[in-house]
Amino acid sequence: MRKTFIGPRLRQLRRDSGQTQAQMAEKLGISPAYVNLLEKNQRSLSVQVLMALSDEYNVDWRDVVLEKNTTVLSDLRNMLQDPLFSGNPPDLDELRAAIDHAPRLIDNFIKLYQSHRTSMEKIMQLGSERMPKEILDTSPETMIHDFFRDNLNHFDVLERAAETLATEENYDADDAYAMLKDRLKNRHSITIRIIPVESMDGALRVFDAETGDIQLSEALDHKNRTFQLAHILCFVEFGYILDSITDNSRFGTQTNIARCQIELANYFAAAFLMPYEKFITLAEKSRYDIDRLASGFLVSFEQVCHRLTTLQRHGRRGVPFFFLRVDKAGNVTKRFNATSFNIAEHGGSCPVWNIHTAFRMPGVILPQFVELPDGEQFFTLSCTTERPVYSHDTQDRRLSISLGCEIKHADKLIYTSGLANSAERSFSQIGINCHLCLRKACSQRAHAPLFTELTTDTSRRGETRYES
Repeated sequence: MRKTFIGPRLRQLRRDSGQTQAQMAEKLGISPAYVNLLEKNQRSLSVQVLMALSDEYNVDWRDVVLEKNTTVLSDLRNMLQDPLFSGNPPDLDELRAAIDHAPRLIDNFIKLYQSHRTSMEKIMQLGSERMPKEILDTSPETMIHDFFRDNLNHFDVLERAAETLATEENYDADDAYAMLKDRLKNRHSITIRIIPVESMDGALRVFDAETGDIQLSEALDHKNRTFQLAHILCFVEFGYILDSITDNSRFGTQTNIARCQIELANYFAAAFLMPYEKFITLAEKSRYDIDRLASGFLVSFEQVCHRLTTLQRHGRRGVPFFFLRVDKAGNVTKRFNATSFNIAEHGGSCPVWNIHTAFRMPGVILPQFVELPDGEQFFTLSCTTERPVYSHDTQDRRLSISLGCEIKHADKLIYTSGLANSAERSFSQIGINCHLCLRKACSQRAHAPLFTELTTDTSRRGETRYES
């Protein structure tokens, strides 16, 4: 006769009853150690214990020993055939172990997948003939964001190349532009010209590799001109490093690879203008004072924020930050992440988050303690930045950026000085965006959530039209 192991189900029964192992052992007439072994599937269930479970907890013994694993295993194997789960699938032993030792996790995974499939089917039914493929295809922006995040937003090979170059040139921050200009000219016969905005045809920078000519728009201030020269130098001198980083990636098309390499070259430019050790030393000394860092390295506020997300060198890590930039319509125009914070890809960011309030207070750094629906807490800083573009049609060139870290790192930042201590802090209840947020009774809700139903009562009007 096959032995019966019920560890996970027994543990859940005990938790549902609010009991400790000792309390359950007393009710069943066995030792706490035996309960512990049963829960770990290191002992099989005896008939006497089975009867005691049935009597003391008013459960049908067939519900206790009923073997549902075969059906669950079959469901899991079918789900894992979905192209969504590309790569090496778990083998049968791994699946069986997961079912035996983490049944609730498996149940939630199955519910999540079923919800995903239902949502996809609804979208396909409502969309045009082209919509399903467009939805199923991951956007290049998402692939690049995920690629950077998988690497903790840190590429040490680019850091080392930037450090070597900075050491070789031994330049001062205020000489960076002249140094880069001389290096491009003397080593690569590349010349730089500043071109009137009207002659740039909407571009900020044009590099002709064949003629060795760089055209920079007058719209770029000195800091951004310096950054653009460092960006080009990366392609000229370290293109092989960019190729090595993206060779084994799954970006698919050359266009996607090129877009990723542009972001990597931006990474290099920031690493060159703000060398790792010097930057993290000043960051820690100033308690991550963004304005102090910007003045110390003669870079922009936004460039410092971006650089702060990359301080993840092994053995010399800084505070892990996420970075988000949005326009006044809420569209996400840039995002980088070294934290567990989930950043919305397509805008619709929560209006409770003061990244939007920043537009009403240009240039002011707005601190905020925030909490996500899952209970995770973060400290964020939001402030406006200016886009280096001239246009009579869109004279407002302002964007808003937010820099944030997990709450456990907040006291390392100078911006928490003078704010409430950890026991008295008030957290703003935010979500990723309204479509995905499961919060109820939110006065700022703009859309009904996709994955849950809100209360609807014809006799009552709530704070929004989506909930009674």
